[in-house]
Amino acid sequence: MRIEIVCSGNICRSPIGEVVLRAKLAAAGIDGFEVTSSGTGGWHVGDPMDPRAAAVLERNGYDGSAHRARRFDRAWTPDLVLAMDSGHLAELGGDAQLFAADDVPDPYYGDEDGFDDVLAQIEKAADQWVDRLRTTSSGRSPTSG
Repeated sequence: MRIEIVCSGNICRSPIGEVVLRAKLAAAGIDGFEVTSSGTGGWHVGDPMDPRAAAVLERNGYDGSAHRARRFDRAWTPDLVLAMDSGHLAELGGDAQLFAADDVPDPYYGDEDGFDDVLAQIEKAADQWVDRLRTTSSGRSPTSG
């Protein structure tokens, strides 16, 4: 099953979500999921993640060093598309869902503390997705209850 996590430029929120969800699935021993990320815009295609995003991940035991930004392509056919905020959700349409219960705020124009807050929100939401995806790996849809 392929999961695509989407934000604006694919250098802050969605790569944090990708790295965290992938790590949490691995820690839970759940196989069969490919987690990737992209942005709705192409401003940063090919760039590494924002240094502040990489730093918050590293401080918390995650490795985001391999990330390179890319733009979401509607020709892709992921099984699950997770948007970081309601604006991305509206832009993506279709069967996309929000990654977290509330919009994950864009920390790009703020200070380093914003990245810590975003990581905490993403970790909480990723734990919930792990629970849902555990059920999926047993044969149920990730969109059901």
